[in-house]
Amino acid sequence: MTDGFHFVRHGETEDNRRGVRCGGDRDVPLTGRGVEQARQAAERFRRSGQTCGLVIAGPLERTVVTGALFAETLGVPLLRRDWLRERILGEWNGLPIDLTRPWFAAGETPPGGESEGTFAARVLDGVDELANGPAGLLARRPLLVGSKGIARILLHRLAGRPGVELGNCEVVAFTSLPAPPGGPGWWRCDPLESPPEAPVKAMAGACCPA
Repeated sequence: MTDGFHFVRHGETEDNRRGVRCGGDRDVPLTGRGVEQARQAAERFRRSGQTCGLVIAGPLERTVVTGALFAETLGVPLLRRDWLRERILGEWNGLPIDLTRPWFAAGETPPGGESEGTFAARVLDGVDELANGPAGLLARRPLLVGSKGIARILLHRLAGRPGVELGNCEVVAFTSLPAPPGGPGWWRCDPLESPPEAPVKAMAGACCPA
């Protein structure tokens, strides 16, 4: 079996509903709608017949609860990994996404927050550990549960798909492909069925986390 993993963005939070920034240093719960989104997405994933032997969630409540609902529905273990924590946004937390989007596009670092380079390196190191660590987790086709910024790094840096933004509880599949001769390995990303009212959004510029 070809190694790979799935990724799902957590269910809706109140900050998502309001359209404001919510980083890894802001721990907010799912809304009632967000819990129901996760339940329905988990059932759709189960019915899809996709192979998944493990759910790995970020440490925040919104990702842990989403991950727990998927793990329960699929009947598989749930692990937590801190590298799946959303980018730390410091003083940009709670600000409107539209206001801050140009700052992200310009590569600015939030006061008291995490730089783009540090954030991307953390996520990619986590994927490398998943793929090459001694536990052999990637062979179990795990489902990773994180936030929009994590998805942005995976889509852009692994699969070469910048400018794609995932909706709440949208699932995509990453598959490891053979490395070109003399070059690094690379990944393919395939969307699964989009949840209702949350299609993948192709954006004109760089996609920003929220």
